[in-house]
Amino acid sequence: MPEVHDSPNSWVAEHIRRFEETGGRPRPGVNDLLLTTRGRKSGELRRTALVYGSDGDRYVVAASNRGADHHPAWYLNLLADPHVTVQVGTETFTARARPATAAERPHLWRLIVSAMPQYAAYQEQTTREIPMVLLERV
Repeated sequence: MPEVHDSPNSWVAEHIRRFEETGGRPRPGVNDLLLTTRGRKSGELRRTALVYGSDGDRYVVAASNRGADHHPAWYLNLLADPHVTVQVGTETFTARARPATAAERPHLWRLIVSAMPQYAAYQEQTTREIPMVLLERV
């Protein structure tokens, strides 16, 4: 099994550790998942923790980067290779990631802001439109 590298961000790495220790429930009342992408430059597997919403049988995440003016690395990675691994709770599965279309985005944005209201503040902090990403099981 190839080695997976956790986020170099210490807060995210700690969140991943808590996710694993708690069987995927690091923050009661908040839906978190682990997303593993392939590095677009390194080719290495990279893992991060994200809040998610559900839209039918699809998972929805926001590439907020906490309101920074650039996209997070995981988002750029999945644009280069949309084949990802997702862990929700103790279940791990393969998925295909894709950015939401312009038509899908308003509904998905409302969904993710209801899951984590802080996303609205992140959008106000940046001039870029925060991409919404759909994760669909394969």
